[in-house]
Amino acid sequence: MVAMKLLHLKPNSLLPFTIFSIKRSSSFLPKPSILSLFCSTQTQTKTQTFSYGPSLHKGKIAPETPFQTQNPITHQPEVGEDNNPLFDEQKFTRVFHLAALRVPANDCFALENRLRGHLLNWPRVKNIARVPGDEIEEEMMTLFDKRKDGVENNEEENEEFESLVLYREKLAKEFNYRGFVKFKNLAKISRPGKRKKKEKNGDGEMKGNERKECCLVEVLEEEEEDEMKGLLGEEFKGGRKWKGSTRLLLLDERYGDKGFEELPQAIKAVFVGETIENRSSTIELVRCKLTLFYDYWQMNEILETMLPEGMIIPSAFETVGHIAHLNLKDEHLPYKNVIAKVVLDKNKPKIQTVVNKIDVIQNDYRTMQLEVLAGNHSLVTTVVENGLRFRVDLAKVYWNSRLATERLRLLGGFNRNDVICDVFSGVGPIAVSAAKIVKRVYANDLNPFAVEYLERNSVLNKLEKKIKVFNMDGRRFINAMFSSEKARSITHVVMNLPNDAAEFLDAFRGVYRNQPRDKEFNFPMIHVYGFSKARDPEFDFHERIRIALQEVAVNVDMRRVRLVAPGKYMLCASFILPKSVAFAECSLNV
Repeated sequence: MVAMKLLHLKPNSLLPFTIFSIKRSSSFLPKPSILSLFCSTQTQTKTQTFSYGPSLHKGKIAPETPFQTQNPITHQPEVGEDNNPLFDEQKFTRVFHLAALRVPANDCFALENRLRGHLLNWPRVKNIARVPGDEIEEEMMTLFDKRKDGVENNEEENEEFESLVLYREKLAKEFNYRGFVKFKNLAKISRPGKRKKKEKNGDGEMKGNERKECCLVEVLEEEEEDEMKGLLGEEFKGGRKWKGSTRLLLLDERYGDKGFEELPQAIKAVFVGETIENRSSTIELVRCKLTLFYDYWQMNEILETMLPEGMIIPSAFETVGHIAHLNLKDEHLPYKNVIAKVVLDKNKPKIQTVVNKIDVIQNDYRTMQLEVLAGNHSLVTTVVENGLRFRVDLAKVYWNSRLATERLRLLGGFNRNDVICDVFSGVGPIAVSAAKIVKRVYANDLNPFAVEYLERNSVLNKLEKKIKVFNMDGRRFINAMFSSEKARSITHVVMNLPNDAAEFLDAFRGVYRNQPRDKEFNFPMIHVYGFSKARDPEFDFHERIRIALQEVAVNVDMRRVRLVAPGKYMLCASFILPKSVAFAECSLNV
């Protein structure tokens, strides 16, 4: 009779496991066959060759896996009443039959380095697996070492102590097992307290966000006939001689169905060397089964099997706090709920909400119309950037995490003597961050909700004394700032409104016309952002700046920020306000 015995992989935070017992009649497992997945659009079976390593197209599908939740012909995912996908995660469970070497625990790392090229070497799966049932704590191992124990007893008998207090202090300093055995209270104080087990709810499930098992190893080994089974029952598993702590070295998948004679010479040499050294080999070849669950597979691997063949996998998304922001194409919309569920499952607990932008930004407040596809419906989140915290409500304000690098570059050009004027500040990613560096910040935005969150963020980061907030139109704000006494102290003006910022540059014409020209002025550096779809985006954006300023000679430092869409660039132009523009007779703004 052959019994199944469960194994743990070596402890790893990425690979949690669930232990349960299985008994199944089986012989050595056959070579894995290639199976088509449930969502294949092909009606006819084709023989395919897959690359090395784990794949959803390889292995054996779990027999208990149902296949009724999705129609493989139409490829239309079924949804429930709450518009959530109903695909079963068990469909992605795959079983692989492998061979392994059972070795002493003390020798497993040395043998792993020696046989590295012949081991499994799969991503997110350790080559070393534990064997439950023959484990023992390291502190207790010396209790079985009679030779060492006798030496310690002799040494302690030869030593004399004036009092038991000094003897106890010696044991406490040595911090060994004998001190724990003789002074149980000392053991309780010295050892860290045990973690409290999490309570279970009424359904028997663990409370909180518990990780599910993603990988499980089971070993097949021959059960020894035991005379005591007739007396103690068939469930009795005694009779096997304990050999000490052992580990499993998972061999390459190519050796899963091969016998000892078919193994490579390097593995045979391990057996021969161990036999010569110890007269009897402590290493044995066993057959095992590796089960990979839904949580093992990555997001791209899951979506590749669920979407039609040839469709682009929407693997990239923007992260805003706990929110994943997708920009799905029209071809992805029929599968938006399935995509959102996979994104949510594969990025927990960091991602708790998945949204999709359903329309382009068309309003003056730069807010996006978002549809919640999975997770909780809260769009209020906290974003950490440059060591600062920002409260954001994506339903009312605008935020773009992809500009974090550009904002950091811009902040690198400020110093403690600068005074910043942020014309389109939003919730304050530039204004609040700059307040840590510069002397003073004047921040403005037309959106009243953005101004409210800007004030909250300045208080949240304890920078409210260095930021003055305004809520008005951009042109009006520029005229108000440069017509006041603050005009001469402003050193930088930031205009981060790529869609319309260049059109507001005409507000700078004549901003100093009421100031005496004989005085010295430090004209501010203007940083304006914009989009361009032209073949030469730098030249196109430069022309728009010169037209808005009505100035031919404008020395502009131009750089590309990022590619927003195919053929559409976001650019940043930095230039010092020309004197001829600042003292122009009149402004175009009337």
